[in-house]
Amino acid sequence: MKKFTIAIGSDHAGFAYKEKIKAMLLAEGHTVRDYGTSSDAPCDYPDFIRPVAEAVARGEYERGIVLGGSGNGEAIVANRVKGVRCGLCWTEQVAIWNRSHNDGNVLSLGQRTVTEDEALKIVKIWLATEFEGGRHLGRINKIDA
Repeated sequence: MKKFTIAIGSDHAGFAYKEKIKAMLLAEGHTVRDYGTSSDAPCDYPDFIRPVAEAVARGEYERGIVLGGSGNGEAIVANRVKGVRCGLCWTEQVAIWNRSHNDGNVLSLGQRTVTEDEALKIVKIWLATEFEGGRHLGRINKIDA
């Protein structure tokens, strides 16, 4: 598998999975920058998610992963940054579609919505899936316009 540069961030409700995912990514040889949070103490997710999305949009990292309780708010924040195509994924199939159809560059996960094992599998398949291009490219261009 290709090795990626990955920005990762979470709020308190996604902290435990962030730590597990980060450990897995580092063990697989990816370069990872953790934008926080650093504990499960209550915090505001935009403070940690926006920097991840901005780093991906600037091209400093190839991919981003953001986590929270549901992942919904995190996806909303990330998608406010021009150039980010963040998808909230809750199954491996949704992760495949996010990459293959939408050229997703940021993945959002909800720690309260999937098991830890599912989250790790979703990350792996999301990283391994290539963008199909073709008919999907025109749609991506419209999103980014």
